[in-house]
Amino acid sequence: MLKASRIFSAMEPTVFLGSAALVIGFVGLGVGWPEVSRALFGALQDAIIDNFGWLYILGATLMLAFVLYLPFSRFRHIRLGGDRAVPEFGYLSWLAMMFSAGMGTGLVFWGVAEPLTHWQTPPFPVDSQTGAVAQAMRLAFFHWGLHPWAVYIVFGLSIAYFHFRHELPLAPRSLLYPIIGRRIYGPIGHAVDILATVGTLFGVATSLGLGAMQINAGLTRSWDIPQAQWVQIIIIGVITLIATISVVSGVGQGIKLLSRFNVALAALLLTFLLLAGPTIYLIEVFVTSTGAYLQHLVQMSLWLDLRPENTWQSDWTLFYWSWWISWSPFVGVFVARISRGRTIGEFVLAVLLVPVLLTFLWLSVFGGTALHLQMAGTADLAQTVAGDAAAGLHALLARLPLAAYSSVLATLMVAVFFVTSSDSGSLVDDMVTSGGHPHPPRAQRVFWAVAEGTVAATLLISGGLTALRTASLTSGLPMTVFLLVACLGLFKALSADVAAHGIPPRRALRGDIRN
Repeated sequence: MLKASRIFSAMEPTVFLGSAALVIGFVGLGVGWPEVSRALFGALQDAIIDNFGWLYILGATLMLAFVLYLPFSRFRHIRLGGDRAVPEFGYLSWLAMMFSAGMGTGLVFWGVAEPLTHWQTPPFPVDSQTGAVAQAMRLAFFHWGLHPWAVYIVFGLSIAYFHFRHELPLAPRSLLYPIIGRRIYGPIGHAVDILATVGTLFGVATSLGLGAMQINAGLTRSWDIPQAQWVQIIIIGVITLIATISVVSGVGQGIKLLSRFNVALAALLLTFLLLAGPTIYLIEVFVTSTGAYLQHLVQMSLWLDLRPENTWQSDWTLFYWSWWISWSPFVGVFVARISRGRTIGEFVLAVLLVPVLLTFLWLSVFGGTALHLQMAGTADLAQTVAGDAAAGLHALLARLPLAAYSSVLATLMVAVFFVTSSDSGSLVDDMVTSGGHPHPPRAQRVFWAVAEGTVAATLLISGGLTALRTASLTSGLPMTVFLLVACLGLFKALSADVAAHGIPPRRALRGDIRN
């Protein structure tokens, strides 16, 4: 009885019960009427793309512009948590947890498949194979570059600022405080937190579904386990169990240790591929593609495909933008939770530049190696990816030395990314449904960890990749409007802070930082 009373005392009943009801209803629809769900997902995806694609494109670009302004503004020396706050985590742990939460499974899934797909079916005419490679890499960089991390920064920085600087709840509702004041504790705040909780659940479930497909592909190649939906559901169940154990142990133990272990695995696989593959060519791809990305950034950021018969932008850019936006409550709240003591300038530059450069390096090495083998005629990886995107990574590794070992390493890495995404997302949902409490009850963490696995399995049953895409598109639409309003609110609050207290000193406070 005492334990139950502690759980309910930490719960925000309206947010928890409202979010849980929506999730249970969705699972019931997907399991009970899968054919109806498939038709509904398809119709909903078409309606969103046709009527609101422009909002995703414009919204993500405006958020990037706002984020690029902050490190050069008068706000850059404001410290999250007060002028004497000391960071809780060292740079290595901070960046590792941030990267694992922000990209993780999706980057591993698409690192080989996306460049090959853009090379095989380019959205724009190209003059040669070399031109096709440059365009394919530039488009992959665009989807995984500055825009997604700018979206995360808008959410994460706003939450961190209002929580650590003004002691507001570590919950999405706090972003609206400069706009509606104390009404964030009423129905509007409850609705925002429910939206963020469900959006986080769908965003993480999308990643978990992709991860299950890729783990299944690795098991099929290494141990001849059948590549089937029931195997993927079992994988989701096993990984969800591990993630539940991790999230119960908390940020300072399970999540931090798993994130650092995962980054070490990723670095090992990246180094192996860089040395085993065409090393000089991969370095050239990295440099050239980064330059091409920067040259075309403004044009691509505001480009809308007006060709009615072409679905490239809806299949790729709009899916990604909605995916990042639906993930933003998850990544934003989690990054805010681990960022106390950082200045705004430090927060923005670290979150924006370090993961982006690592992502570009990853895409250059994995995508570049795949394209090199494809053009050399030693492997038809593009055909493999066209049939099954999840098999791309393992098909690539099979063409390199030590294939048996590297494939096992890749499968383990995807599994740990899977765990870190699930446990981080569960912790965020638990914090939000507990009214923004930074140390919510463990029983609720278990509920949300199980819910994420259940939703991921439901999405696979009721539509596969189409359902995963639609879940992101749907949850990301209202969140786009919310984030644009949050930009205005943060600017208003920062301006008031500087007007009241002046510009903080530039010199950072020296102090002990726990790793």
